[in-house]
Parts: sequence; C-alpha cells; structure tokens
Amino acid sequence: MPTMNISLPESLRAFVEDQITQRRYGTTSEYVRDLIRRDQDRQHLRDLLLAGAASEQGRVADDRYFNDLRDEVDAASGG
Repeated sequence: MPTMNISLPESLRAFVEDQITQRRYGTTSEYVRDLIRRDQDRQHLRDLLLAGAASEQGRVADDRYFNDLRDEVDAASGG
C-alpha cells in the first residue's frame, strides 16, 4: 500500500495519540483511515440530501400513504 506522510504540530499529534489509545486503534494509520472513511460517508450523505432537496416533491406521507404501501407489500408477498 502506498504511504503518505503528514506533518502535525505537537498539539495535534498529542490529540491523535490520545485518540488511538482511547478508541483502541492499533496504529495512527488505522485512525486516519477511519477519519477519511467517515468523511467520505458524510460527503455521500450530504450529496444524497442535496439531491433529495432538489428533487420533485413526492406524495404526502400520511395514513393513506402508509396504508397503500402496506397493501402493495401484501400484494407483492402474496398476502
């Protein structure tokens, strides 16, 4: 796996080391990879939310909506 070196001031380095100990990461790399994955997830969620906000409004999710949905599920499952 390729490597990437980063420089941190002492205060951030101490924070990272504390996180590794407190959260039981094996290495600094594991901690940084987890942070990057979480950021990817956050950005993906943001993109989904923005796409949803830009989409056309759907049906109102009222009692009738959920009753119709249950009927569709029952019909699809043979019930």
